[in-house]
Amino acid sequence: MSYVSLQSITKKFGDVEILKGVDLEIEHHQFTVLLGPSGCGKSTTLRLVAGLEPVSGGKIFIDERDVTDLEPRERDIAMVFQNYALYPTMTVEQNMSFGLKAQNMPASDIRTAVHNAAELLGITPLLARKPGELSGGQQQRVAIGRAIVRQPKLFLFDEPLSNLDAKLRVETRSEILSLHQRLGATTIYVTHDQEEAMTMADKIVIMNQGQIEQQGTPEDVFFRPVSRMVAGFIGSPVMNFFNGVGTANGAIETQVGTFEGFPQIRAGQKVEVGVRPDDLIPAEKGETTITGKVLLSELLGVRAIIHLKTQHGLAFKAVVDHEIYRDMKSADEASFTVRDGRLHVFDSESGKRI
Repeated sequence: MSYVSLQSITKKFGDVEILKGVDLEIEHHQFTVLLGPSGCGKSTTLRLVAGLEPVSGGKIFIDERDVTDLEPRERDIAMVFQNYALYPTMTVEQNMSFGLKAQNMPASDIRTAVHNAAELLGITPLLARKPGELSGGQQQRVAIGRAIVRQPKLFLFDEPLSNLDAKLRVETRSEILSLHQRLGATTIYVTHDQEEAMTMADKIVIMNQGQIEQQGTPEDVFFRPVSRMVAGFIGSPVMNFFNGVGTANGAIETQVGTFEGFPQIRAGQKVEVGVRPDDLIPAEKGETTITGKVLLSELLGVRAIIHLKTQHGLAFKAVVDHEIYRDMKSADEASFTVRDGRLHVFDSESGKRI
């Protein structure tokens, strides 16, 4: 059995079903990120693992122990919240030691554990301060330190960086990942931030409407999305989509041209074709092209986003390097083709990958 196992988990609030039979296996030492749009059930899933909410159905196991009906304190987990949840009248040291005192740990052991965690996080000079005297990033480190000192079997993070500014988010996510690797911890991390998920996760679990839409490595979900939903959710800028119809000879006819090499598609089958902006490259003569009027060019530094609108009214975005941007920024029209093997095709009815 996996280190954390969720088996047919359901959750209802009244008549509203939030989770609809979630099955998830997480291995020991794995950093797993739950990702998805607002309301998809990712935070609810985390709260069920923590024991903060009861399940409506199914079983939860941690280290092969059935914890489904256990209280949070009995599950040997530590959770870091979005709002830090620090006691304002206590010092940093008191906040970090609070849980250990509740376990009746000897004072000398508590002091050693707190100071070791503080040194690991670089917050030793802050131990005598109170939360109101700290920045948001410092408060987050204290919250993480409070979790570390307990040496739990499982770390749970619920959007821990959402209250930090962009620069501090990047720094803190690197610190969390470094800590995870040094501690050899098993971690479940909830976020709505794709960049966090892609850079931190061993496994990404994409949730949609109370179910798992896809799970796999960051490369799996980015380069081979199993559904239209995943393809449209992962990636920035978002994937370009356009409609097509299968032909008898395994091609797809679309408004921007014909794409060959899809023998699995039936004649007359309606499909939705996707291509990432990064996979559009300047076209050469004789290639199937996406040609359109240049509406806007956004310089991002070494890269730029070219916004196109085709004669059929389709909007496309292409990501190009700076040299190509300089040639295109003043152009009225531009033509692109798709990198070999980078076209994504989904059945229009089911939304599943073909």
